[in-house]
Amino acid sequence: MAAAKDDISLLEHLDVSQINCLNEDTGRDLRSILASKKLNTSASYLESGADAQLLLSIHFNQLVRIRTLVLHSKDPSRGPKTIKLLVNKPAISFTDVEGNDDKTFAQIIELSQDELTDGKTIPLKFVRFKSVNSLHIFVESNQSGDDDVQTRIDGIDVLGVLVEATKSLSGLKQDD
Repeated sequence: MAAAKDDISLLEHLDVSQINCLNEDTGRDLRSILASKKLNTSASYLESGADAQLLLSIHFNQLVRIRTLVLHSKDPSRGPKTIKLLVNKPAISFTDVEGNDDKTFAQIIELSQDELTDGKTIPLKFVRFKSVNSLHIFVESNQSGDDDVQTRIDGIDVLGVLVEATKSLSGLKQDD
C-alpha cells in the first residue's frame, strides 16, 4: 500500500528534544538518524547495544495522524523483524512492553527483509493512529533470529497528516 497522496513526512514535526531510545549503542543512536528531520541518507545508523531489542520513543511537536511507517536497513539480516507499536505514552521502559498481552499494543507488525531493503511503506491501522503526540516502537526481534545479534536501522520515516487543532475562523463576523 502506497502512502496517500496528501500524506507528508511527519519528521519535520518532531520534538527532537524528546527523542530517545533504550538499549541503543553509544554513537549509533536514534537522534543521529532523526535529528535532520528527514529520512536519513547519511552514513549514520541506529544500532542496539546489549541485545536485539530497541525501544524507540518519537515525540511530535503537534498532534498527527499516522498512516504508514518506513523502516530501512542497509543490513537487512540485522533489521527489525517483530515491531510492536504504542502511542501517546509520556514515558516508557522495557517493563512496559516485555511480556505484555498483545492487546496492549496499537499494532504488531512482522517485517520481511525485502521491506527493510527497499524501504517499503508499512501500512498502519489508521483508526489507532488518528491523534498521536508520541509513537513508541518496540523492536522485539531482528531478522537474524538471534537475540545476541544487534539490530540495525538506517532510516525511519513516519507518513501521515497533521491534526488541525483549529478550524478556519474567517467566516465569523465580529459583533459591534
